[in-house]
Amino acid sequence: SCKKSGFFRKNTSSDQSSNSIRQWIDQKEHSCFICNMVKRTFDDYLNTFFQMYKKDAGFRSKLSQTKGFCLTHFGLLCEAADQNLSGEELTAFYDTVLPLMQENMERLYEDVSWFIEKYDYRNKDTDNSRNGHSSKTMHTSYGDMDVAIPRDRNGDYEPQLIKKYQNTVTQDMEEKILSMYAKGMTTGDIESHMRELYDIDISDSTISRITDKILPIVKEWQERPLEEVYAVVFMDAIHYHVRSEGRIVKRAVYIALGIDMSGKKDVLGMYVGENESAKFWLSIMNGLKNRGVEDILIACVDGLNGFPQAIEAVYPKTEIQQCIIHQIRNSTKFVSYKDIKKLMADLKLVYAAPTEETALNELELFKDKWDSKYPKIYKSWNDNWATLSTYFKYPEAVRRLIYTTNAIEGFNRQLRKVTKSKTVFPSDDSLLKMLYLATMDITKKWTGHRQDWGQIHSQLEIYFEERLIGRNL
Repeated sequence: SCKKSGFFRKNTSSDQSSNSIRQWIDQKEHSCFICNMVKRTFDDYLNTFFQMYKKDAGFRSKLSQTKGFCLTHFGLLCEAADQNLSGEELTAFYDTVLPLMQENMERLYEDVSWFIEKYDYRNKDTDNSRNGHSSKTMHTSYGDMDVAIPRDRNGDYEPQLIKKYQNTVTQDMEEKILSMYAKGMTTGDIESHMRELYDIDISDSTISRITDKILPIVKEWQERPLEEVYAVVFMDAIHYHVRSEGRIVKRAVYIALGIDMSGKKDVLGMYVGENESAKFWLSIMNGLKNRGVEDILIACVDGLNGFPQAIEAVYPKTEIQQCIIHQIRNSTKFVSYKDIKKLMADLKLVYAAPTEETALNELELFKDKWDSKYPKIYKSWNDNWATLSTYFKYPEAVRRLIYTTNAIEGFNRQLRKVTKSKTVFPSDDSLLKMLYLATMDITKKWTGHRQDWGQIHSQLEIYFEERLIGRNL
């Protein structure tokens, strides 16, 4: 009767309704020995598997394979019953086929045990479970798109790709484009990258318009209020090539990096101008004054002519320390390689001296030994001694901080790592955009202060006591 019902056919399709076996078993007219044996043997498995059938594609695939295997053997059992085999022969046949079917079902159960544990919330130490989906309409540059967001009964589920309350993909894409631009990728690189990863065609002009949106933010950042007093301010310029009116010209990016009285480091300003000049630095110092900087205790600069005078015009009480490394580099660049080792050893006795008096004595000895061969070295050090010798009055911790501009030189190196892929920038704005985004990326890590700032702060409070009285620090 089972075979005649049409349920078992050769090459039975594996995508039959998951309830068809249960329906067939429960039909009263199908009460033969085979049906009852099947029901007793597989009832527990079928009850569990059919509940989970619609929840997972991988499980459906495994269940379809096992279902086809079992249906084939059900047909063999029916054929065996129709052949009028003897009781012993039929029993032996059942003893061979049924264990195979049971073993296959048990193997399936082991394969999907993880699935049962995952979705059977009644056996978990939680009262939470899935609760269907909620619909959301996403607005994209290619039109609206309806998406189904999974949810749970407790409301704990946090979507990762499309965040809660997010209804546009454009903003997310713009953030990714700005992030890639901040890492130094060109507009062409970003265009190909977006096409490969997201299969989205965005022209380089569109990418430029997206990055142009940060220009007002850059302007606002350049004019933000600053601290009233800065302990140390490092100033330097970094140079880039920019296309202007059909020609490639060199532009100087003026950077001021300050350390406030709490020891925190920050970029005070970044400005694109012509070749580095004291006149432009004067305008920057006036800008810092207008933004709330009332005093700078120590300013560390390179050897640019007129730089100290530009600072003193705005902050007359600021002590100026010229970078020793820049001075050494500029004064020894034409020394013969045969003499450089001995000359540097004698010069080190000058800038590494414990006191200014000792340094002056060593400088005179240096003159007696090398002035006949390299007269410009002594002249350079002697002419700039007022700004070169500032650090001698301070203890070792403060000396290490101010005798070079290494703090801002390290920041410049990180900027060059980002901009090294672009030899020429198409405009001043494109240069400023990339440097600003790179700066925001770099300064995210500046969360603390120097390890020895406690000692430095105590020394500065003593040396500049009169200038710090009454300050809101």
